[in-house]
Amino acid sequence: MNTDISIITPLLNEEENVYELYHRIKKVCSILNISYEIIFIDDGSTDHTLIVIEKISKEDLSVKYISFSRNFGHQAALFAGIERSNGNRIVLIDGDLQDPPELIEKLWLKMNEGYDVVYARRISRKGESFLKKTTASVFYRMLNKITSIKIPIDTGDFRIIKSKVAIELLQMKDHAKFLRGQIAWLGFKESSITYEREKRKTGNSNFGYGRMLRFAFDGITGFSNFPLKLASISGIVVSIISFFMIIYVLLAKYLWNQTITGWASIMVTVLFLGGIQLLSIGIIGEYISRINDTVKQRQLYVIKKTNTL
Repeated sequence: MNTDISIITPLLNEEENVYELYHRIKKVCSILNISYEIIFIDDGSTDHTLIVIEKISKEDLSVKYISFSRNFGHQAALFAGIERSNGNRIVLIDGDLQDPPELIEKLWLKMNEGYDVVYARRISRKGESFLKKTTASVFYRMLNKITSIKIPIDTGDFRIIKSKVAIELLQMKDHAKFLRGQIAWLGFKESSITYEREKRKTGNSNFGYGRMLRFAFDGITGFSNFPLKLASISGIVVSIISFFMIIYVLLAKYLWNQTITGWASIMVTVLFLGGIQLLSIGIIGEYISRINDTVKQRQLYVIKKTNTL
């Protein structure tokens, strides 16, 4: 039997936040007077996160958990929760309390106006560095420019979706998941609410610049062929420039009796051409890597322990 709502929360070393997160989610569901299930996904935590989750699940049968054998990543954790959810509506929310669980009520009420997807759009991001906010803002605006779909700007994965959206989402076999882009690609009727994102209450962010960069690559290569076109255009432009340089050198030597000298100019040209070539190879390599991951057909994650069916 389906519940009214499934709330999916990935966790990585969040033992200090789990209890508060659980109680705040439960309070919202009580206010809405709806049946619920909370699905915690332990994404390879090395602290006592799993122990805390298991204790809560024994006290509340509406709490389910999935524990991965190792860290498989935030997007894989969300996807695992969606696969095992039974709610007519599904909420995706991080476990660090930066996204206030109380907003679930607003998401629910907004969806009642006839939307299939309602996402939470950030108007501010407390506790995050200027560099992190700037790079994130630039990335999403750039992604919208080079893709044919409109991915909401200034949003994360915090949103509510209907079960029919989840069904279609599960049909997408991309190994490198980028759920916010995949949901936008589906094209269901969507809307948003705004909020101020809080800073972390405890601990440090698990989403460093390395993961941000990998996430950005997944988003770009998953939804745009522009980098491949850019590599081709760069090759054409450089070839044209090189052709005219050759013509100039030949004219200077045989017509104007001038000798082109200069070690520095030669090195600059060689390094420039080498840089373009390596950049193009790197771009092509990213796409080949995605193809390779898909062809291998490995599972997206491995479950060590769970109380879900």
